[in-house]
Amino acid sequence: MALKGVKVIEMMGLAPGPLCGTILADFGASVTVIQKIDSIANMMDVMTNGKKILKINLKTKEGVQVLTKMCSSSDVLIDTYRPGVMEKLGLGPESVSRINPKLIFARLSGYGQKGYYKHKGGHDINYVAMSGLLSLFKKNNEPPFIPVNLVADFAGGSLMCALGILMALLERSNSGKGQVVDCSMTEGAAYLGTWVYKSRKLPIWQGEPGTNLLDGGAPFYATYRTKDNKFMAVGAIEPHFYSNLLQGLNLTEDDLPDGNNERKEKFQEVFLRKTQEEWSNIFEKLDACVTPVLEMDAVDTHECNKSRESFYKDSDNFIVPEPAPKLSATPGHSSGKRAQPKGDEDAIEILQELGYKNNEIDDLIKKGIVKADKKAKL
Repeated sequence: MALKGVKVIEMMGLAPGPLCGTILADFGASVTVIQKIDSIANMMDVMTNGKKILKINLKTKEGVQVLTKMCSSSDVLIDTYRPGVMEKLGLGPESVSRINPKLIFARLSGYGQKGYYKHKGGHDINYVAMSGLLSLFKKNNEPPFIPVNLVADFAGGSLMCALGILMALLERSNSGKGQVVDCSMTEGAAYLGTWVYKSRKLPIWQGEPGTNLLDGGAPFYATYRTKDNKFMAVGAIEPHFYSNLLQGLNLTEDDLPDGNNERKEKFQEVFLRKTQEEWSNIFEKLDACVTPVLEMDAVDTHECNKSRESFYKDSDNFIVPEPAPKLSATPGHSSGKRAQPKGDEDAIEILQELGYKNNEIDDLIKKGIVKADKKAKL
């Protein structure tokens, strides 16, 4: 795989950090998650498949020494803590670079490592709000609706951080030196919206949010309920797609009233006459940019996704996406298909690889510096 041989330390945090680590693991990196000892938060991490886990008490000098040794032989560290926490441990970028100048120090936070809000708490909704993008998710003068936690946490956070890491790895192949990747989820979300920011002068954005071409204002770019209480997505922007939409709905221009809202009502009336499956069969034969809104528990059964093997079922029988994009020479392989670590069986192996002797490992375990599976042999 493309990242085979790359060693990553993932300081356990909420969902954005774990997904960033999973992306790297899916494409071949060896990822070790650093967890706190006996923390309830450990059970909240659903992205540990294919990774190793080491639980360390970082409030102790010996615990910090263990992590320091790991940094000396790793390629990437994903820092999910608030700005300044790693520095308090004596493991900030400046300190670590003296130990390992090739280490890429990826810092994933809400508002970045510098600036007015660097110490302020927040979640996806706050970061999307501060990026300016949340103001677009509103209609009819109602408050903006929340687009799940995809925009900042995962698109602006996990993916942008992984991209930054990959660029730093590429640059390191020339300079031989690591660098700091400062990934602000607020800035990442805003950067994701660059096209929206730059296209504001175009006629597609002349109205209030919710009344424009791409935000639900157009009848030919919207979702409609079907007879069986499911939905169809319509994106028939271009004239030939729109013509095929009307053909599929068995309508002509003469059947349609003036005004976007009135046309929407007419389209909704027609869509309610058939089930999602019936409409899917009709538009399967027409190139109209009309597709079913697939539910997550059945997304793998649609022929589009099935033909590309885009999803698989994990050990919990959940449908999960395969890694994307697909690489022809060095394709990824989902870490979710690998075993999820149970207990603390990785600890002793990790410590041995760091050069700790068996008696030293036993001492670390007895003192509560690290947690290890008692059944694992020293």
